[in-house]
Amino acid sequence: MGPSGTGKSTVFALLERYYEPQSGTIAVDGRDVRDWSLPELRAAIGYVEQDAPILAGTLRENLSLAAPEATQSDLQAVLTLTGLDDLVEQLPSELDTPVGHRGTTLSGGQRQRIAIARALLRRPRILLLDEATSQLDAVNEVAMRALMEAVALTTTVLVVAHRLSTVTSADRILVMERGQVRAVGTHDELLTTDDLYRQLATTQLLAAEA
Repeated sequence: MGPSGTGKSTVFALLERYYEPQSGTIAVDGRDVRDWSLPELRAAIGYVEQDAPILAGTLRENLSLAAPEATQSDLQAVLTLTGLDDLVEQLPSELDTPVGHRGTTLSGGQRQRIAIARALLRRPRILLLDEATSQLDAVNEVAMRALMEAVALTTTVLVVAHRLSTVTSADRILVMERGQVRAVGTHDELLTTDDLYRQLATTQLLAAEA
């Protein structure tokens, strides 16, 4: 996390090899990403952006877009993990219900859950969430944080966030400033060791409590 324009999303682009590093090494499971073929590397990565696209079509079609070979049991597993079971039960034709152009029949929280479920169907080694909670209200953000913690039990989850509340429970937080990593630690550690993080925490978390 860190201020806008500090290079957070660029880190994701480097990991996915949309850019090549000019120096240093980016490794996945100890293996330089340049030693992976692009199809192999990107097949190991799931990506969910801030405004995840939902297409005109059914919920099933949206979920299986990147994993057409997914079975019904695969679908059920990600629906359970992402808490979409209740939504499916409420839809008139369940998974085969049209969701409207850009998911107009769905809430913001439901669209983000569908995007994460779609990414998880590909069984990624790494899940990248780029500002995935920025457009959610407080209730949906809390639910999304719980979802991220559940997914992180089996998948490495990397999160880019402006909202500090999104990442306070992370195992490791990287604080970025002007294209540099200025501090690394847990939420509690950074509160005592990094001035920028402490300033962000004071501003955001106290405002949220108010």
